[in-house]
Amino acid sequence: MEVINAIGRRKAAVARVYVSEGTGKITVNRRDLKEYFPSPILQFVVKQPLTTLNATEQYDVKVNLFGGGFKGQSEAVRLAITRALIKINPESKPALKAEGFVTRDPRAVERKKPGRPKARKRFQFSKR
Repeated sequence: MEVINAIGRRKAAVARVYVSEGTGKITVNRRDLKEYFPSPILQFVVKQPLTTLNATEQYDVKVNLFGGGFKGQSEAVRLAITRALIKINPESKPALKAEGFVTRDPRAVERKKPGRPKARKRFQFSKR
């Protein structure tokens, strides 16, 4: 089987994923998944699409990640893995869509507005 690639984005994070048949090894930026994401919750988030399809031991995943924080990065990887799995087997899409993994989360940081300290916060009002 050839290598299937896909891209996932979340907030400022971008994940490029290369999925091939293998033993279930996940490598992120040339490091092991457990080393890159020490938190078990983030490891769980990354593996969710594979767990849903009972395919954790079937594919090797290589990930190139940049931008964003660890939470955004883990969700970007999840979306990229989901897209790659759909390319491999289009019949798996309904199961992944039911879990909500197919949808790109559009929420991002709102820009700072001029004359304000943050995006929506205002400076303290002084009557006198």
